[in-house]
Amino acid sequence: MDAPRKTYVFEEDGTILGTYYIKTNQSGPGDHVCNCGYMVSSRARGRGLATALCEHSQRIARELGYEAMQFNFVASSNEGAVRLWSKLGFATVGRVPKAFRHPAEGYVDALIMYKWLDA
Repeated sequence: MDAPRKTYVFEEDGTILGTYYIKTNQSGPGDHVCNCGYMVSSRARGRGLATALCEHSQRIARELGYEAMQFNFVASSNEGAVRLWSKLGFATVGRVPKAFRHPAEGYVDALIMYKWLDA
């Protein structure tokens, strides 16, 4: 499941400000759950782009036949992302202790976040 099924970019005036990919999280009986990864340029922070990308990815996920979305590794120190994903309906369903080596904070937990995609 290395290759994304789809990749999207958000550009403004010829500059890429954000991107995300969507792929099947696990093959076989778990292939109804997708995984996404997002990146937003520091120049675009605070403009709602991450929200828009996540909302778009949920629409695309449903179009592709996925029924749920899972984020496998959200650094607990990334408070903005945790707050946003929670606001968008994702629940923290797991925690892996000290799984992320933060450059300033040292070892922090990684969260597994999940959302069933209502039609």
